[in-house]
Amino acid sequence: MKSAPRMALQYVLLFAASGVTLPFAGLWFREQGLSGAQIGTLLAIPMLGRLATGPLLAVWADGFQHRRTPIALLGLAMALGYGGAGLVQGFAAWAVCWFVGATAAAALIPLSDVMTLRVANRDGFPFSLPRGCGSAAFVVANVVMGLLLTRAPPDAIIVWISIAAVLIAVTAWRVLPAEPVTEGPRVPGLERFRGLGRLVADPIFMTAIFAVGAVQAAHAFYYGFSAIAWKAQGVPESVTGLLWAFSVLVEIGFMWVIEPWRRRVGIGPWVMLSVGAAAAVIRWTLMAFSPPLWALWPLQSLHALSFAATYLAGVQIVERLSPPDSHTAAQTLSSVLSAGVLIGLATAASGPLYDAFGLMGYLAMAGLAATGGLVGLILRSRLAKT
Repeated sequence: MKSAPRMALQYVLLFAASGVTLPFAGLWFREQGLSGAQIGTLLAIPMLGRLATGPLLAVWADGFQHRRTPIALLGLAMALGYGGAGLVQGFAAWAVCWFVGATAAAALIPLSDVMTLRVANRDGFPFSLPRGCGSAAFVVANVVMGLLLTRAPPDAIIVWISIAAVLIAVTAWRVLPAEPVTEGPRVPGLERFRGLGRLVADPIFMTAIFAVGAVQAAHAFYYGFSAIAWKAQGVPESVTGLLWAFSVLVEIGFMWVIEPWRRRVGIGPWVMLSVGAAAAVIRWTLMAFSPPLWALWPLQSLHALSFAATYLAGVQIVERLSPPDSHTAAQTLSSVLSAGVLIGLATAASGPLYDAFGLMGYLAMAGLAATGGLVGLILRSRLAKT
């Protein structure tokens, strides 16, 4: 099997799992009798914990000879964590198991991104091709589980993600390429920690990942309250599902068609970050004014830019601004900031914003995206002068 299909399989399994955990984990916990506050706490603990677990796991992963080894081990930890949650009882036990499973699952994404970037650059295929397969798997998993839950009990959620995690571990062990962590001798553990520290102390790098993370975190209000707001406007839940699916399908089209073209013609990642930020500002500003159903479809198509273009630009910017022996730590730090700290804070703020201002809360997200875009423009101009 060529390397591109191997990496595509990795993303398919990763997002087949997250396509179930993101929309349905709360449903399973509700069936266990937990309150909304308890569910929110269980889901938030791994996210906030990524401030420590993300960098530590990145340094740990770079200590192996091959990149697939920590991926296999994290897949196993993910299976044990999520599977264990289905076997234990009690809030404390669920919190521990979910923390293990969700922490391992979150760490797998930047590790897979680093490996795919390396293999793609060597073998000449676009990074967006296997990553887009992951987005497709996310949609399929969401739809299939939704249908499955009309006939099966909520325990199907735990069974699904546990099986996916086991397959991630097996795929990493038997299918992923034996890509070395470094071309030279392995870097000692203390030096890897120093490399992480150098990244954190680098103002250019940290500013860059803040710019990317701010645009990504601006999706928080949409993730948390779009379905609630649309229902209040009279949009049926079935149409809400189609709107979400449509946005991801457009994202896939961008990754498979526009992104390879962008790289061929030489449009740089900083331009894509600016485009993504501008699209986010337009999207969230218009969403604040209760657009009619017909207008929601073109606004959903902007997800290809506000999310996909920003994400792909961020991956490339991080790769360029970090030394080769720190790529894993760099991508993990970027993921921790955008998919952990910033979106966590934005999500926490979204609830009070919605309660106080309704859909006008989207304007705060437009401001956050504009901040990220402006910071990116300033940093790009400074880098051009050096």
